[in-house]
Amino acid sequence: MDEYDLLVVGSANADLVVGVERRPGPGETVLGSDLAVHPGGKGANQAVAAARLGARTALLARVGDDAHGRLLLDSQRTAGVDTSGVLVGGAPTGVALITVDPSGDNSIVVSPGANAHLTPDDVRDARELLAAARVVSTQLEIPLETVAEVVRNLAPGARFALNPSPPAPLPPDVLAACDPLVVNEHEARVVLGAEGGGASGDRPEASDAPEGQDAPEDWARGLLALGPRSVVITLGARGALVAEAPSDAGGDVVTRRVESLPVAAVDTTGAGDAFTAALAWRLGSGEDLASAAAYAARVGAAAVTRKGAQVSFPTADEVAAL
Repeated sequence: MDEYDLLVVGSANADLVVGVERRPGPGETVLGSDLAVHPGGKGANQAVAAARLGARTALLARVGDDAHGRLLLDSQRTAGVDTSGVLVGGAPTGVALITVDPSGDNSIVVSPGANAHLTPDDVRDARELLAAARVVSTQLEIPLETVAEVVRNLAPGARFALNPSPPAPLPPDVLAACDPLVVNEHEARVVLGAEGGGASGDRPEASDAPEGQDAPEDWARGLLALGPRSVVITLGARGALVAEAPSDAGGDVVTRRVESLPVAAVDTTGAGDAFTAALAWRLGSGEDLASAAAYAARVGAAAVTRKGAQVSFPTADEVAAL
């Protein structure tokens, strides 16, 4: 029997959050609220979200030997996450600078810090964790070479989920392992554009997607053509779209929309991480992609109704009560 329902390999940051009436334009200064410091980072967020839902969860990450690192470790342990894979030292803990406007939308700048020092050697040294995990989830706030090493060390039969955030060109072996590749609309466009020869890191408009790919269903087909076994595109308040590669070479890609719940959004920080964690956990439990995504959409909806990232993540009972 697997020891962990989910192993998250990823980033751990201290979130420095300021509320603003509106986000500043180039060269502009705006006044904001008092600074709030929360445990965050896409990897740490996913681990806490899964553990709060009841998943047996472990985290492989790196933090600094500092107050922010201790904050993150305390948050993981309080949620019930196994932190035996969290390495300490090498650089200061990563920091995310976040502004949140009254609608709940946010803008984020990340200083990777210790996250950039999570290496392929660290992954190889954590083979026992990888061998004990039913599902492994990663993101791109850690080095891409480290993500690629995760793929090379997956246990037989383990499922691999990747949220390529921030988006970047992905090597074929990483794309081929994704089941699913989880992207939002911006990430879908960038991955499609980057793999098609566009400049990675740019923020494309809808017209920047490859010709003929101007709707989520088109993006899903385009992404599947790059090699993933399945794709999930999150659409905010419009829910999500799921797609799986056909079982035979001549088959058609089947896409399906998953509805979200109408809620009053307070803060969207971490909602995507909560969605991905719930999705990965439910897939590892044997649910089909659409059912797992429908549950994950409920988790994401619950998360946006409260401020902060990890402190906003719901328990399974809170999700059921929606």
